Amino acid sequence: MLNLGLPTIISRILTLIIAFTVHEFSHAFVATAYGDDTAKENGRLTLNPLAHLDIMGSILLIVAGFGWAKPVPINPTVLRQKSRFAMMWVSLAGPLSNFLLACLAAIPLRLGLVPYAPSGNVFPSLFEFLFDFLVINLLLMVFNLIPLAPLDGEKVIEAFLPGVVGEWFAIIRPYGPMILLVLLFALPRVGVDIVGMYMQPLIKFFLMLLTGGSL
Repeated sequence: MLNLGLPTIISRILTLIIAFTVHEFSHAFVATAYGDDTAKENGRLTLNPLAHLDIMGSILLIVAGFGWAKPVPINPTVLRQKSRFAMMWVSLAGPLSNFLLACLAAIPLRLGLVPYAPSGNVFPSLFEFLFDFLVINLLLMVFNLIPLAPLDGEKVIEAFLPGVVGEWFAIIRPYGPMILLVLLFALPRVGVDIVGMYMQPLIKFFLMLLTGGSL
């Protein structure tokens, strides 16, 4: 964080507040729509950032460009009674919200409504903020779709797995956070960046798709 300029820190903090809040609210909203009031009863059906932000996850977003918020509590039993795919849609709501936020940021950039301008000494320029907002929301979307617990992608892919594969997937679920840490921090130290190889092409693809290569 010390190596980041103040405009970048401010840009990422603003992005964090908006992106994480909308992401978690979207989980809560879809769960509530399916009849699960757990999130609502725990004060998570709100756009108040204080209800959603996690200190460590927020710091990581600022310094590394990705992080996490407080997980929204849900009742899987209620959701499964409603629909086989209810858990999938609740999980997918978060990443989809980040994609929609990225689309909103991309519109003025693609149309040339916000010309490039360098950031000042304190505050980011509107162009730099929108670009950071676009990229970080895409990062959050793609990262959260990794099919490992506790990320959203694990519940999304689970809905489509056949019986035997689903049972195997359930066995490795408790080890998801450990596997994720190995992928994120241990393997890159020996030159194997699996997460980067997965994420970088997708981020480039969506940036090209949303901006038309105009940036």
